[in-house]
Amino acid sequence: MTEILTIPADHVDTIGPGRLVLVVGPSGAGKDTLLGLAKAACVDESNIVFPRRVITREASVSEDNEEVSRDAFRQALARNEYAVHWEAHSHCYALSHTIDDELRAGRTVIANVSRTVVAAMRRAYDDVVVVSITAPSQVLAERLAMRGRSSDGNIEHRLGRTVDDISAAPDVTIVNVDSAEYHARQFVRIIKGDRWDA
Repeated sequence: MTEILTIPADHVDTIGPGRLVLVVGPSGAGKDTLLGLAKAACVDESNIVFPRRVITREASVSEDNEEVSRDAFRQALARNEYAVHWEAHSHCYALSHTIDDELRAGRTVIANVSRTVVAAMRRAYDDVVVVSITAPSQVLAERLAMRGRSSDGNIEHRLGRTVDDISAAPDVTIVNVDSAEYHARQFVRIIKGDRWDA
């Protein structure tokens, strides 16, 4: 697992004033489901942006990602097209520099990222909120087995992965065990900066 934040060397200030909502959590927690529901709920909110991740694996039905080959990923990386990129489970992931433009324009940007990039992103951006979406391990294992995605690999390995960096700790945790609609409403309140646990 590697992470690299690709911010220009001459960049001194953090990027803002917009709010960056980073979504993290274990495989099978329902991150993409809640992201999809939240995106639909915010469709008329021009100041809320859900950028597409670039990935080098096949995107599942519930994901809104841009699938690219490893070669295309490396070429874009060489052209410095990514604000952040990381590798997880033998696949590459990235967010383009367009998130920086959105944040400079004062918008709220919501992105599904690896926990390994949170610390670097907290240092690079003005206003970062980390939302952990999780579920009990038995529920995670059942969901991973049900989705049957070949890129999931060894389920026990995926569920055993941890990040021990205190700066990667979430600001808010959603335990996604009730209805997806209920948790999506919680998530939208977090995105909008409202009280979410009401």
